[in-house]
Amino acid sequence: MSDVILETFDGPTVPIHALTEAETTAALATDAFAAALARTADFKGKTGQLLLVPDAQGALDRVLFGAGDAQHPTVYRTLPAKLPPGVYQIAARPQGVTPDQIALHFALGSYRFDRYKTPAAEQPRLVAEGADAAEVRQVAHACALARDMINTPANDMGPRQIETIAREIAEQHGARISVVEGDALLTENYPAVHAVGRAADSSRAPRMIEISWGEGDKPLVCLVGKGVVFDTGGLDIKPSVGMRNMKKDMGGAAHVLALGRMIMTANLPVRLSILVPVVENAISGDAMRPGDILASRKGLSIEVGNTDAEGRLILADALTRACELEPALTIDMATLTGAARVALGPQLPPYFTDDEGLATDIEAAARAEWDPLWRMPLWKAYSDALDSDVAGIKNDPDAWAQAGAVTAALFLQRFAPTGAWVHLDVFAWNPRARPGYATGGEAQTIRGLYRMIRERFV
Repeated sequence: MSDVILETFDGPTVPIHALTEAETTAALATDAFAAALARTADFKGKTGQLLLVPDAQGALDRVLFGAGDAQHPTVYRTLPAKLPPGVYQIAARPQGVTPDQIALHFALGSYRFDRYKTPAAEQPRLVAEGADAAEVRQVAHACALARDMINTPANDMGPRQIETIAREIAEQHGARISVVEGDALLTENYPAVHAVGRAADSSRAPRMIEISWGEGDKPLVCLVGKGVVFDTGGLDIKPSVGMRNMKKDMGGAAHVLALGRMIMTANLPVRLSILVPVVENAISGDAMRPGDILASRKGLSIEVGNTDAEGRLILADALTRACELEPALTIDMATLTGAARVALGPQLPPYFTDDEGLATDIEAAARAEWDPLWRMPLWKAYSDALDSDVAGIKNDPDAWAQAGAVTAALFLQRFAPTGAWVHLDVFAWNPRARPGYATGGEAQTIRGLYRMIRERFV
């Protein structure tokens, strides 16, 4: 994305006065011209309202922006779509909202995915006086990377392209990267990753990507992301309506690469391992079948009851690799279940952990960053639904358990490290446009997770 956040600007800027409803009444009481415009436009400082105030020559002189009750910095995401092109500066803001929050949400609201379209008109820019512009830009750029990856169709965002992005991130930050591809996955003991991805064309062969960053005895943070570049459902094929947006099934990979980039750019005092299993769940004569029993890196056999429950299979091998690294914290992210959306909808991703301290830290950071999520239980009484008569575990739980997001998390827990671990079942998508949130790929929870890691490992 282009830099819409400026540290300084030599030319003239247009001031934005962000006002609560109470402040709007007081401000208009001493400005007859603006008050007359406000009456005509019914501007009262309500959340998201905008009033463009011209000077005597008709040029834009200042902007009044409704902050409502001033408690939600996310309202500043709506500004870029409402302002004409130009350079702006916050001249007044309500108490309790920081310059960093305003600048970051302005940047997030400026996101556009125009790779396949003629670029739109010049965007408004904001001089972020009082904000850490470099930090704001790096977080906004990382979120834009995740959204770009999710929005890009599978013909241009296959396993090789994800590997290329991972290599660019590693090179930029002096990290080490290794990639195991194709049949070498069997030699290197990633059998579940191989089984899910082997049906794809050889040019889109499955692979296991591992990025390592940091030195010394610093605590190790391990990020694991599901990278299914397209999910047909396999032989248990999805209907067309269910396949339409499956370019986004690599959203977990996009999220952990973006989060890892934030951590490395900020040079946080941790060691970092990013594990990304990347596959296409395709259909061919070599596709895995319902009833197949797969080996896994852990040595636990897995009965495939449904080839459309493939994400947990590749994460099983990746989480086992995480165990071998003995991390202080493991975070896995995946667009894993429709059941999570039935439970909480598209805007509120669930997370699962048995670590109470970690849950407290995650929720505090998420609230501080206005990056919502919701804790759901690892309800052990549903574990029996994963029992198989012929293997160590099965990937499709018995129907009596019903709670698909919970049983998927319980499946992953069988392979996850025994220390601090959290699983996030993100949707990574805005199904409808709303002010500040374009339809399409969305970066969910990573701003909160970044803050949590920054504060947890000081």
